[in-house]
Amino acid sequence: MSLGRFRSPVVTSRARVERSEAVLVEQYGSLVRLAYLVLPASAGRHRRILTAHSVVQRALPGAGGTAPRTPRVPAPRRGPASPAPETADLRNELRTVVLRAALGRGRRGRWPHRHRASPGLLPALPIVIGLRLLPRSGSSEDMTVARLLASEQPATRGAYVLRHMDRLPEPDVLDVLRAAGAGDPEGAVRKADRLRLDVGGTVGADSVSPGPSELDACTVWAQPTDQLRRRRRIRVAGAALLAGAVTATALVVLHDTPRSASEQPASAPAPHLLRRTAPETWADTSRVDFTAWPARGDRTRDDELLGRALETWRRPARTAADAALAPGTPADPPPRSPQLLYAGEVGGRAVVLLHDGLRLARYSEAVGAGDRAPALSVARADEADVTTAAAVTLAADGATARYLLAPWIAEAGSRDLLRPDRAATPLDVSATGVTEPVPVAPAGGGCERRPVLHLRSSSRIVEDHAFLVADLGGLSPTHLTYTPLPGSGTPPARRPREATGTAALTAWSRLACDLGSRPDAPVRAVNLWDFAEQRLPRGGGRVVWSCSRAVTWRGDGDVSVHLRTSGPMAARPVAREDDTAACSRFGQHVVAGTRWRSPGGDWYVLAAGSRTVTSLGVSGDVRAEADGRTLARRAARDAEFEVTGRLRTGEALPALPAARPDANAP
Repeated sequence: MSLGRFRSPVVTSRARVERSEAVLVEQYGSLVRLAYLVLPASAGRHRRILTAHSVVQRALPGAGGTAPRTPRVPAPRRGPASPAPETADLRNELRTVVLRAALGRGRRGRWPHRHRASPGLLPALPIVIGLRLLPRSGSSEDMTVARLLASEQPATRGAYVLRHMDRLPEPDVLDVLRAAGAGDPEGAVRKADRLRLDVGGTVGADSVSPGPSELDACTVWAQPTDQLRRRRRIRVAGAALLAGAVTATALVVLHDTPRSASEQPASAPAPHLLRRTAPETWADTSRVDFTAWPARGDRTRDDELLGRALETWRRPARTAADAALAPGTPADPPPRSPQLLYAGEVGGRAVVLLHDGLRLARYSEAVGAGDRAPALSVARADEADVTTAAAVTLAADGATARYLLAPWIAEAGSRDLLRPDRAATPLDVSATGVTEPVPVAPAGGGCERRPVLHLRSSSRIVEDHAFLVADLGGLSPTHLTYTPLPGSGTPPARRPREATGTAALTAWSRLACDLGSRPDAPVRAVNLWDFAEQRLPRGGGRVVWSCSRAVTWRGDGDVSVHLRTSGPMAARPVAREDDTAACSRFGQHVVAGTRWRSPGGDWYVLAAGSRTVTSLGVSGDVRAEADGRTLARRAARDAEFEVTGRLRTGEALPALPAARPDANAP
């Protein structure tokens, strides 16, 4: 249908208003989702939820009045399965009104400091008092999509929702974006389509993830606000009013300025109110993470010990504790009574392990008349799963560590990642889930050994599931995975798998020395992806290009590309980049280059790309082009060069930054 066929904004009849209301009720969830995802993430999830509902509820034209002043929307394109023409028109009108309002709220200076009332509707609805609303925790894929969308422009977010969640045809998306006042609608759609390809089908044109979702602003969690502070305000207000009634000489105004966490007059939760999960919950729940851990240990009823742990977490500075907060971890005290995971004695110290839904807190103190001060470690644990919630470090002395294993771990062993041909050594585990002392990687940069835990889940939750976790200095060991080389041609991207097979163990043995301790940025998982293999000239043999991606609990990721030969030598680093999406599900295309010296002493420029790279080019002191995913061209040792790959789409992809300017031969 021609774009020139516009509907004029005429006086709205009551019948049309009623039909609009019926369409709004039918499409309420998708309209709220559109507003919620377009609104700026910096506003916070609670305010975005309320504002999204308010925007949608104000989208109807007034009965007997004039329709909202929005740019005219062309009639939608229709296919054989499209809804009735008038219904489709009304849907796009509502989408336009909602999108225009959400884009307006996101522009600089337009976002309110509070959920303020708007003219014509006082107060602004909905109103929530005494509760904080949050989206339900869905799959890790949905949470990653939410974070990725938050980094895009509002118009791109709107285009993504319309195109790949509401599944509108591209012309209709462009019409709605133009009518809503979005700048560069075509560019927004292109970016949304590119994002869709990077997402790889998690959420998009095919479906939206079923069940609870981080992207759903209609199915939400409700949490209380600071009840203790609220009660204090009520008491202060009551006393002020009573004094005013008696003396009739003063007017008391309460100032409601938010306080920082350290200034809030909240007290620690009572030990007897700590949440305790039933022992068998883990075997019959769809959420297999720290929330399924029961309270274990021989001091779970020691209220004095638990009280000291809670008080230390609330006010570590006032308890003279040696406190350590992992980077990116909120410093707030627990917002509610935490869950008790463990309380017992380990290695001459009493240890308490707590979980508040987002963080782990480990408190320890000397047993008896010990001289060492209490210690507190707090780290993020959100989005943990069956592998990243499989173990927690209870105690470590530099050479060994003892772990508390998840209740679903049926078998536990230790193996040296540098020796893939040796089987795992079984570990003794106590009835409360605490392991015997397990060797850890030596401090000081040595690489004589790289011990990892080899764990197997119970068949009550999953069949034949074994996996590796490595202690890199955080509270929770790091999950190790492996993605093998792609098949011939351009097959679909392979997903990471557990690093327990022969090929995975062999590959990891060559990069194990790079798994150094990272207490400054606790790592949730590391995936080793073999993305290309290459036959080298002049009898150089076969090499594999691999990209290892370390993802922290903050969500950012650092990548390193290595060149791995067929011999016993360690893999050589050739490229590195921090805080990037490269080598992930949202950055599936990668190109890297390096210098290499042949056995005969000649120097070459080597380059390789991932499965969708169709050609490679080198510029600078060396100029070369090659079809395919690998390139080798003779060059001077000190030649400066840049490598660029070309994707199937025709898009140019620059190589990752070099790890060092001049590398010797492997």
